Amino acid sequence: MSNNPKPVLKPADPHFSCGPVKKYPGWTFDALAQAALSRTHRSATAVARIREAMDRTHALLGLPDDYRVGIVGGSDTGAMEAAMWSLLGPRGVDAFGWDVFGNKWVEDTRHQLKLNDLRTFQASAGQLPDVSQYTGDRDVVFTYNGTGAGVCVPDLDWIPADRAGLSLCDATSAAFAVDIDWSKIDVLTFSWQKCMGGEAQHGILIMSPRAIERLNTHTPSWPVPSVLSLHKKGKANMGLYEGSTINTISLMCVEDYIAALKWASKAGGLPAMIDRTEANFAELDRWVQTCDWLDYLCEIPRHRSHTSVTLKFTEARVAAMDVDTQWALSKKMLELLERENAALDPNMHRDAVPGIRIWCGPTMERDDLAALGPWLDWAYREALDALA
Repeated sequence: MSNNPKPVLKPADPHFSCGPVKKYPGWTFDALAQAALSRTHRSATAVARIREAMDRTHALLGLPDDYRVGIVGGSDTGAMEAAMWSLLGPRGVDAFGWDVFGNKWVEDTRHQLKLNDLRTFQASAGQLPDVSQYTGDRDVVFTYNGTGAGVCVPDLDWIPADRAGLSLCDATSAAFAVDIDWSKIDVLTFSWQKCMGGEAQHGILIMSPRAIERLNTHTPSWPVPSVLSLHKKGKANMGLYEGSTINTISLMCVEDYIAALKWASKAGGLPAMIDRTEANFAELDRWVQTCDWLDYLCEIPRHRSHTSVTLKFTEARVAAMDVDTQWALSKKMLELLERENAALDPNMHRDAVPGIRIWCGPTMERDDLAALGPWLDWAYREALDALA
């Protein structure tokens, strides 16, 4: 019989995954009732729903009037790679990577696009490279918030407002959770499966007038797959920002995203989404500060993500274990938490370090995060006993 008593209070909702994340409070399948199912995505009804998703995104994020919103396939990965494949080439590029996906963009620039004038800046898990090395006469590729590493740029002051190059930002775990300075952004991509709790497989592409102008004046020297091409007949494909899509998209997923955007607007808009995220992180942080076996992977508080919170094992007896044993400990904890329906999927990315990763974005509830800590303590002790 276990000597580790279970906590009494469970989270009301056990979903703590970092993607796809928890649905917004009050979500039901009724949210999909107006989906244009069994219709072509080119029908007037379907295009109207796609346009509504774009328009609500534009309004909720507070985009400048001349910025454009499009929907592409392949989640944030598809949106980011479409931007890189279609836009890069005319100028030198600075690529920054500090987590799984940011490092992927670095590898894409180095080994797939094989850019000649390329500077890369990478840091190990939990650290942020020196972004001040960026020079505004070049293009820059970076991740706003590293979902896998729990590291977020604290601001965009390092990007000149009067830059000559374009800034391409993967903001999939930051959009709707941080206040973005749009004067520093030319291209921004995200997946609505993150902060809005939508379903997977679709990416949002936000383009500034400078990015559109690049499309109209630059033709890539490399072959671009049709699903990644933002061009049409040698110019910017403006239909993308008017309700057309490169390929067929799920109108059910579009409807789900519209419902999330409506919830966010009714809840108080972008300021409320940011406030909810900060309150959620503060609640989890209170527990982390008292925990004697877990701590932030990112050691600099100012660089810590407040959405995808990554925590590493720190107790001496566990830190001395080999990596495979630490992963086994983490896996056992997840099994115990799921068995009790106390926490589902608070797992680290498979290419990160062993530990626990917890989503604190705007669809989460602070009370659930308050109830989570004692269950993590219990699962840790139980998993250690099981592996002994």
